[in-house]
Amino acid sequence: MNMLPFALSIIATLALAACGEESTQPVSATTGPNPTLAEPKSQFIPTVNIAPARGWPEGGKPKAAPGLAVAAFAANLDHPRWLYVLPNGDVLVAETNKPEGSGGKSGFAAWVMGKVMGRAGAGVPSANRITLLRDGNGDGIAETRSVFLSGLNSPFGMALIGKDFYVANTDAILRFPYIDGATEIREAGTKVTDLPSLPFNHHWTKNLIASQDGTKLFATVGSNSNVGENGMEAEEHRAAILEVDLASGAKRVFASGLRNPNGMGWEPTTNTLWTVVNERDEIGNDLVPDYLTSVKEGGFYGWPYSYYGQHVDVRVSPQKPDLVAKAIVPDYALGAHTASLGLAFSSGTLLPERLRQGAFVGQHGSWNRKPPSGYQVIFVPFRDGKPDGQPEPLLTGFLNDNGEAQGRPVGVAMDRTGALLVADDVGNVVWRVGPDRN
Repeated sequence: MNMLPFALSIIATLALAACGEESTQPVSATTGPNPTLAEPKSQFIPTVNIAPARGWPEGGKPKAAPGLAVAAFAANLDHPRWLYVLPNGDVLVAETNKPEGSGGKSGFAAWVMGKVMGRAGAGVPSANRITLLRDGNGDGIAETRSVFLSGLNSPFGMALIGKDFYVANTDAILRFPYIDGATEIREAGTKVTDLPSLPFNHHWTKNLIASQDGTKLFATVGSNSNVGENGMEAEEHRAAILEVDLASGAKRVFASGLRNPNGMGWEPTTNTLWTVVNERDEIGNDLVPDYLTSVKEGGFYGWPYSYYGQHVDVRVSPQKPDLVAKAIVPDYALGAHTASLGLAFSSGTLLPERLRQGAFVGQHGSWNRKPPSGYQVIFVPFRDGKPDGQPEPLLTGFLNDNGEAQGRPVGVAMDRTGALLVADDVGNVVWRVGPDRN
């Protein structure tokens, strides 16, 4: 039996069933330091509003904000998700996707969800490699490309500490020897520590950032479910940022209740760790806002028992009122279902002055909100180490007039010159955003 037409009919049925469920407030209402939180709506069938992955037409590119210009730093990549800039200016890009068998569902439900995500561009096999891009002549285009590391297992986060290069596979952190200027690493990696990966591995991406003294790594680990429906025993060391001691490999939970943290960065004026977090689904088009927040050691941020502080999620049983009472309210909302992933704090003086204090956030885009949200890169201005004001859309146009995804932004990073790099995993491009010289 050919299951594809049947699967598509299921998807169409879901979409039709959910077509009457639309947002009642703009994305701006769920953005900023004081978001408006709608009443939760129980959704037996969640809103399904997929932007089919189309890719960029010949000569196509995103639209940059006034004063900025965007061009391809490197194209024809294989699902580029995450970026890391080495001290010598070389750019590393993780060409990666979810591992086989991940997703948090099983059987026919997993098969159907795979078809849904495939339509959104997330169904391609993982290249399982890190590629090095080098712009030797400084013209903003990488003329050298080499396979830096291969044979990895859904790699994502990267960090260089001294002569040690660390990679977060979906199931472990590995350490490799690094020589400045090397275009590839041939040595086998050494395991530093395991990372939660089974069962399900619902949120498979694991990001890394080094502590400022270089003795530890912080690793993001997303939840194994939407709201704990697979049992809390499957959530051990998940929905958290872990602290890993590099000397011993020992790890502990640094902060918890973070449904799916991804990007991390050190805020430059306070040296405080910040992260962006994807929040939960299936309680309406306007809940729950993704968010940007400072990370407090030992802090609990609500998941799965509550959201945005002490707003109890009644779907979770048994409840934990003692934990809910301690839930920290995030610093800044990023809009419901925007799938905010990338985070990079501004540095340097290349970009216009309005963009020199704050954070860039890559918003991958919604799959279950009508109308869609995200599909852009935004800048959140900061003052005195805290967000200050509404975000500015910096890179837009990822959706075409037919609602198709020409691209989807993921990781963001500042290059050595002070330009912004953006990984686009549907367009298979790394974009470079700099000042408009015209």
